[in-house]
Amino acid sequence: MTAKKKTETQQHKAKIITLANQKGGVGKTTSAINIAASLAVLEFKTLLVDADPQANATSGVGFDPKSIKTSIYECLVNDVKITDIVLETETPNLYLLPSHLDLVGAEIELINHPNREKIFKNLLDEVRGDYDFIIIDCSPSLGLITVNALTASDSVLIPVQCEYFALEGLGKLLNTIKIVQNRLNPQLEIEGIVLTMFDPRLRLSNQVVEEIRRHFENIVFESIIHRNTRLGEAPSFGKPAIMYDADSKGSINYMNLVREMLQRNNATRIPESDKRFNLVEDPASNN
Repeated sequence: MTAKKKTETQQHKAKIITLANQKGGVGKTTSAINIAASLAVLEFKTLLVDADPQANATSGVGFDPKSIKTSIYECLVNDVKITDIVLETETPNLYLLPSHLDLVGAEIELINHPNREKIFKNLLDEVRGDYDFIIIDCSPSLGLITVNALTASDSVLIPVQCEYFALEGLGKLLNTIKIVQNRLNPQLEIEGIVLTMFDPRLRLSNQVVEEIRRHFENIVFESIIHRNTRLGEAPSFGKPAIMYDADSKGSINYMNLVREMLQRNNATRIPESDKRFNLVEDPASNN
């Protein structure tokens, strides 16, 4: 490698963001898919990493997990290179590191592996120069795979649903993040908390938003993800919402979230006058 090429590689490194919450049903996989797709639509080359044995992110971008022969499991356990198994999706600039049910056994198989918490980091370090962003979707747990993802990441984004018990378990997740920061990844930051499944017609949803903003203040994103029919339909067609219905409320919500993320990271390629879509609220509409 020439000195010039080496310098370019060192300068360009993808930002790695893990989406984590051990509480299920908070819109974590939906968020991972649609954040990654929105970044791709904005012409950022993006790798979506499915680190969940349920493989919902894999199916959500158009691949049948049952037909996946080589997945993230082989990368973690058998030292297969990520570059050998990355799949190109139908969304331009969006690539997938797929998952498979086999991943459920990886934590047991890796238990005696030296530096077991850093296997994922070593794998992703080899491809960081190939992408602008790497988005990792984790399972709803705080096990070894999630710890691996946090150890490999620059930041963690926490989806929290606007429903009863929204703060349940959040303290445990924040404690895990603190442990990873202290012992494994001092550079890990909290990207922010994103509020999901918001229904403006419900007083409870509005109360949850107020409570979370009061507790966590500036780390809560202004952009909120509304409860939305199209977001629920899109995965059954193997498409991110923006490729299924770009004008839907859910697509606009995620695009606004991504634009806000880019602004926070000083990485926006968008003119100041066009940094946010306007969303006309119709309380009766859920599309």
